[in-house]
Amino acid sequence: MLTERQRMILTAIVDDYISSAEPVGSRSISKRGDVGYSPATIRNEMADLEELGFLEQPHTSAGRIPSHKGYRYYVDHLAPLNLLAPNEFKMMKAFFAEKLNAIEQVVQHAGTILSHMTNYTSILLGPEVFHTSLRHFQLLPLNENTAVAIIVTSTGQVENKTVSIPAGLSVSEMEKVVNLLNRKLAGVPIFKLKTALYNEIGQEMQRHVEHFEDLMNVMDEVLESGQEGQRLFLSGTTNMLNQPEFRDIDKVKSILDLFEETPTLMKMMISASTGTGIQVRIGTENDHQAFANCSLITATYAIEGEAVGTIGILGPTRMEYARVIGILDILSKDLTKFLSRLH
Repeated sequence: MLTERQRMILTAIVDDYISSAEPVGSRSISKRGDVGYSPATIRNEMADLEELGFLEQPHTSAGRIPSHKGYRYYVDHLAPLNLLAPNEFKMMKAFFAEKLNAIEQVVQHAGTILSHMTNYTSILLGPEVFHTSLRHFQLLPLNENTAVAIIVTSTGQVENKTVSIPAGLSVSEMEKVVNLLNRKLAGVPIFKLKTALYNEIGQEMQRHVEHFEDLMNVMDEVLESGQEGQRLFLSGTTNMLNQPEFRDIDKVKSILDLFEETPTLMKMMISASTGTGIQVRIGTENDHQAFANCSLITATYAIEGEAVGTIGILGPTRMEYARVIGILDILSKDLTKFLSRLH
């Protein structure tokens, strides 16, 4: 348990280091109007905070910087509630005033706004296909041998796949199946479509379609592609290059390489967003060594009360926690309201 004085000094050090990216000394802390202790007193408290693991001393400096433990204590106990600036409110309001009709488009655009407002990297998981249902299905012949299958979900997400048409399968047979599927299966959850295809309309299809087995194989292939789960959106990936911590080419390369590993990144985002409210992972709390010097702040968004995706901000451990948490909290709540209305 830290004393009130230690809490005040730790807060001052974290705040100063976040803004300057330079190790913080006792003299600079003593000059702050909100501290009011002598450099000698502050120096002694800094030594104690270092011994307790909340501060670290870089080899080349007499000043101190927060450790991951120090950042964690700051986030959990000390970070102030940060209200949005008037220009940030205006930007957020303008975003939700735009005429965006597809949920995936809204989420992707939210990531762009988020990275622009914070100057960090935004990582978003789009709405889960498993939480959506079929709105409309089309099968459009391209030529005698191929067709494009289009699945539109209840969230406005569009999945399309080019498939081979079995020899002898006529356009009229395909039209019968499409009409039947739209009539019987609209509103069925995407992940249940394959089962429903056989159980709900399989027998009726068999009566009307000569090449039933061939067509069922095509439909299996189409519906498999419609169950790809969540989409990952990244924005502001090069913002990392603006941070002094990442002047080391190897550090930057490992992060940028991880941005290319979509399954790994998706797994990290899902892991980081368990629980309700804002979640903060600092440094080695992240699941990958490439993010050992980064912090990841996440929040879920919902449609009609059901969580369907995650928005996150990745930056250095020297992140503006209070500001980012404030922006993310408001954006996730407003995004939930907007998507629920759109849905």
